[in-house]
Amino acid sequence: MISKLINSIQSKNAPIVVGLDPQLKFIPQYILDKWYKECGHSLDAVAEAFFEFNKGIIDAIYELAPAVKPQIAMYEQYGIPGLIAYKKTVDYAHEKGLVVIGDIKRGDIGSTSESYAIGHIGSVDIEGNVIKPFDVDIVTVNPYLGSDGVNPFVDVCNKEDKGIFVLVKTSNPSSGEFQDKLSEGRPLYEIVAEKVVEWGNATMDGSYSNVGAVVGATYPEMGAILRKLMPKTYILVPGYGAQGGSGKDLKAYFNEDGLGAIVNSSRGIIAAYKNEKYSSYGEAGFADASRAATIDMIEDIRNNAF
Repeated sequence: MISKLINSIQSKNAPIVVGLDPQLKFIPQYILDKWYKECGHSLDAVAEAFFEFNKGIIDAIYELAPAVKPQIAMYEQYGIPGLIAYKKTVDYAHEKGLVVIGDIKRGDIGSTSESYAIGHIGSVDIEGNVIKPFDVDIVTVNPYLGSDGVNPFVDVCNKEDKGIFVLVKTSNPSSGEFQDKLSEGRPLYEIVAEKVVEWGNATMDGSYSNVGAVVGATYPEMGAILRKLMPKTYILVPGYGAQGGSGKDLKAYFNEDGLGAIVNSSRGIIAAYKNEKYSSYGEAGFADASRAATIDMIEDIRNNAF
């Protein structure tokens, strides 16, 4: 799977992923009003509004970006209708040729971890009828429970040609409460990185592994260390844009081949029409504003990260 992602990154010359993390405050009022009229003030109305919003953004950016990353929590909070909108978003993104990274951050052990992996990146066999439940291409995984939690995902990656990104050093301010703690004189995130390499050796796909790592753009010095520790690991980089990261912070995340990292922006793109820079597009032009923000992000990375 990582080869598919790399091919798309190279063909579009854009190492970026657009985070599809809808919130009610991001949805143009005219879309909400349409679905409130149709479905009432209900979970169904919100789910339909989310999908219409996502569809507009995907239509605007699919020629520019190689991948999208829906955060499942934004959909789960609206129950079953929300999950249906998540699945419809995944399927529509695939129709447009995009790689889909499901930001699910799952982590458990044994059959539970295996079930998470099967449900999101695997398939189930129901009396000979093989079905892919969510059918995303790559998912995010929490490694806190160790190899018992990660290996089931690796097994499904090998079986289905899918991928995972393991949390190593996240972009949030309190990440250091655990991730920076020293163990035998080394920060925990370095030890997790070495385990990522170990897990990845079991699922190589060309020059890179199907086991990637999440390393935030907000900690570029740590990113440089982790890049050296994980030379064959693709890095998903959150924290660009709204969280403070910029193109100049990203140099250390890429390898000398110009590959090795994919940078995420979520609200900086999907809510761009609310940003003063793109406000001229207005609510009706929310998708065009997202396209403009995507172009600006790509140019920033091309000009400053290499």
